[in-house]
Amino acid sequence: MPQIFRPGANALTWMVLALAALLLVALVVVAAGYYRSPYYSQIGDRPAQPVPFSHKHHVGELGLDCRYCHTGVTQSDFAGVPESEICMTCHSQLWTDAEMLAPVRDSLRDGEPLHWQRVHDLPDYVRFSHSGHVNHGVPCEACHGRVDREPLTTKRETLFMQFCLDCHRNPGPRLRPPRAVFEMGWAPEAGTDRDALGDRLMARYHTPSTDRLTDCSLCHQ
Repeated sequence: MPQIFRPGANALTWMVLALAALLLVALVVVAAGYYRSPYYSQIGDRPAQPVPFSHKHHVGELGLDCRYCHTGVTQSDFAGVPESEICMTCHSQLWTDAEMLAPVRDSLRDGEPLHWQRVHDLPDYVRFSHSGHVNHGVPCEACHGRVDREPLTTKRETLFMQFCLDCHRNPGPRLRPPRAVFEMGWAPEAGTDRDALGDRLMARYHTPSTDRLTDCSLCHQ
């Protein structure tokens, strides 16, 4: 029977298969690297805003409470963004002619809200309640980072599902007493058993079991 393939065909076949396997591995590595990179997670993103609002100045230096501007954070799913009237409570007296605040003055005059750009934006299929978290001891800092150190607001956490699950599987160590939820850089007193404190806070807030906290239907309704 005549030979169909040349003697080197087997070696060529194995070489092609090896190259295909290497290419597949390389694609997996590149995809994993991209998934973990800031390009995908948007860590470090700092969207342009209509006004260059500085949390560092307002929160870190002046000591404004988060709830002064984000009025809905304890009552609704959405924290809300400050209305121009809130900004002008102070800026009708301070920095009244500052050029950077012209959009705020125009907004108040024209009755048109400022269009702030979301820094932390969850997919539409995820239900997240700000009031449900802050009223149960989860601090703003857990997701938003130390905004009191940021001249311009920057995304600090991926907010991927794994980030949420890490907390939902063991919420105790991340919880704070009510007085400390909105405090930046809070830490328990020296010598405090953090795990024991977490257990007490979970009991105080009636935190559901981790089985309930990791149930898909809790966030994907």
